[in-house]
Amino acid sequence: MASRTEPPGSPGSPGESPEDAYTAEPFLPGGRAGLPGLRKAAAACRGCPLHRDATQTVFGAGSDHARVLLLGEQPGDQEDRQGQPFVGPAGKVLTRALDEAGIDPDDTYVTNAVKHFKFEIVAERGKRRIHKAPNLREMTACKPWLDAELKVVDPEIIVVLGATAGKALLGPSFRVTKQRGMLLPMEGRGESVVATIHPSAVLRADDREAAYQGLVSDLRIAAQALN
Repeated sequence: MASRTEPPGSPGSPGESPEDAYTAEPFLPGGRAGLPGLRKAAAACRGCPLHRDATQTVFGAGSDHARVLLLGEQPGDQEDRQGQPFVGPAGKVLTRALDEAGIDPDDTYVTNAVKHFKFEIVAERGKRRIHKAPNLREMTACKPWLDAELKVVDPEIIVVLGATAGKALLGPSFRVTKQRGMLLPMEGRGESVVATIHPSAVLRADDREAAYQGLVSDLRIAAQALN
């Protein structure tokens, strides 16, 4: 008999390869679960191997009636430790940019395409946990959580923050360099999508002010669409 944390179809189940088993689907609650129910269920997710090294699942946060859903890539080091999305340095950049663009942070829901921190430990940097981008299989495994969040929140605008978030939502052909700052239709749904850089890219940029102003400019497209 499978345990509650390792149901049939989860990585490591007898008779099934881990690669075939990369999906969060068995861990989603049945019925019309709201965000609290989804968050509780996601805490036990074993849908891909990333849960093994992460401290905890980092689910989305914010208003369940938000007009804007902000989608990042994955939790970072601080998010993994605190269990909340966008609480690290990139989150501070995002909050400031939202305010400057005219979007009320209290009217947003923030989440990530992947709910566990993927990292490598680099001894040369004091054994720090350094971010590694999730691969397509990991993003696909986590997609049921994002779909459930979108269904509950039902935002008017989705802002994708960076290439990984864009690919997770719009498919592998997405290119943030080509599609950022545009109001894109979301096929099969009523929302529109605005793509921009991830706020962590501002922190890595040689010209931080220019990168930040670009982020604000893209967010203003979303703000204008709301009005």
